[in-house]
Parts: sequence; structure tokens; C-alpha cells
Amino acid sequence: MAASRARTGFALALLGLSAVACSSGSDDGSPAGATASEVCGGFAKDAPSTAVLKAVMDTDRFSSRLSEPEKAIESLRAAAREGRSSETGKPRAQAVPYCWLLPAEGGGEASLRVLLSPESGIPEHDPRFGDGVTYFSSGGRAYASDNSASVFFTCRMKAPAHEIVVRAGLEAPTGGKPGGDDPRVRVITLANAAARDVAAELGCEGSGLSSGVPPKSGE
Repeated sequence: MAASRARTGFALALLGLSAVACSSGSDDGSPAGATASEVCGGFAKDAPSTAVLKAVMDTDRFSSRLSEPEKAIESLRAAAREGRSSETGKPRAQAVPYCWLLPAEGGGEASLRVLLSPESGIPEHDPRFGDGVTYFSSGGRAYASDNSASVFFTCRMKAPAHEIVVRAGLEAPTGGKPGGDDPRVRVITLANAAARDVAAELGCEGSGLSSGVPPKSGE
């Protein structure tokens, strides 16, 4: 009798371990990660941005576990409350990763980051960049190299918040899916989409951000 109970207990223990192993696995039939139109709050949900994000990262599914969207947005709200600018002499806040993307599967090293920071003002056109960057028409100033982009825009929130200048900076991986698109158009499209998403979340007025793909400014 005792031997029978022991065998029964052992069998139940094995069944329990099997159930735990099955329930702890991630292979439940659904793909890992989020789609390009869903990830990071859906900043790339419009058709051009979705296509560009998939091309730049060369994947259809993304992990955003390193993103800090709440911290990034709060850093901008804090800057507006405090009037943090070069005129006040207060230190500029560090850039915070609003969105940090990795491929959901495959363990690749490719990553894409959108960094937000309050700035002291809209930068002037800098001829020293030469052919290293292309300027685009969006916000107060927008430019891109092959693997990075910056969009500066003015944000006026509801009083008593002060007007601030926001920089949405994008760092993209090298390579990506081959295509005929200008790599600078690709990265500025994503940076601008992120800037628009941030401006909407903050309730900014007078941002001057363009919709869709920003046109080249000819500067």
C-alpha cells in the first residue's frame, strides 16, 4: 500500500513539473514582441513610418523593454514647470530613451533609440556639417545623417508651464533592409513621427511639426 502511494505521488509530481514547464514557455502560438505599428505607444503607426521602421530594423517584431517613456515625458514636463533654459542658468536635463527597440527574436545587436531632451533653443543652420547632414522642414529645425536624426520643436503647454524646446533624437542601426530609399529620409521620418507623438502627449501648441515624411528644406 505504501509503495503504491509512493508511486502515485511520484507520478503526480512528474505531471506537476511537466505542467510548469509547459506553462512557463513563451511558445503559446503567438509571435513574440510587438508590431511596428504597436510598439512604443504606436508612434510609427502611420503607413510610411511603419514601413520605414521595419526596413531600418530588418524585422517585423520588436522588443521595447529598455524604453522609459514615462520618465522621458516627465523630464520634459519638469523642464516646462521649472522653465529650464539657458536664460535661467539651470542645468539641462539628460536625454532619456523614450523608445529603445531591439528585435523581438534572433538576438541581433541592431537597436534603435529615440531620445528626448529639453534644449536651450532651436539651433541655427550649421554650415560646418556640410554634406554630412540633410536638412528637412519640420518643427524649428530638423536634420539627419545616414544613421541619426534630430527634430527640434517648440512646445507651449497650458499655463503655468513655460515654453520649452524639445529635441527628439534618433539613433538607428547601420545596414537594415536594402532598398532604394534615402537612408536620411528613413531616419528623419521616424524621428519626426516620434516628435509628433510626444507633442501630442504633452499637449504642445505651435510645434510646427510636419505630418508624414518631412520634405527636404534645401538648406
